Amino acid sequence: MNFKEIQELIKLISRSDLAEFKMKDGNFELSVRTKYYGASRQPAFPVVNVPPTVVAAPVPAEVPAMPTAAPAPEVQAPKAAPTPKSDKQYLEIKSPIVGTFYRSSSPERGPYVKVGDTVKAGDVVCIVEAMKLFNEIESEISGTIVKVMVEDAQPVEYDQVLFLVEP
Repeated sequence: MNFKEIQELIKLISRSDLAEFKMKDGNFELSVRTKYYGASRQPAFPVVNVPPTVVAAPVPAEVPAMPTAAPAPEVQAPKAAPTPKSDKQYLEIKSPIVGTFYRSSSPERGPYVKVGDTVKAGDVVCIVEAMKLFNEIESEISGTIVKVMVEDAQPVEYDQVLFLVEP
């Protein structure tokens, strides 16, 4: 890719509402982040990086936006829930790209991994679909899957935790 093509590509990206653009062509890599990248960008789903001890669920439309005294104990209850081990003892498998998370290669097949399965470095644990390409995500660590952090067919962000693994 020559300099003029890169300039044109950056102009196109700046006119769009993309948050991030990455491209790889042989040894050439290009990564562009726009003003939409980061905290100002709202995700397509209500909760993004949820600590493993908090249960995340979509908020029904009839729930008022203003907090009241009644919901406060509900928010505190999941934080107080005991876990078998501190979450800091778990290793994380994170998404290397933005896309849609799938636990299996097709609806008819079972998931690549489930809670209790042992994985080794290099094992495929899921698929993230980005721009009509299905990318197999391989584990970079070895251990036992303790928790699946994302529901099947849900959007995921770059560096979002997908699985917790006990070494």
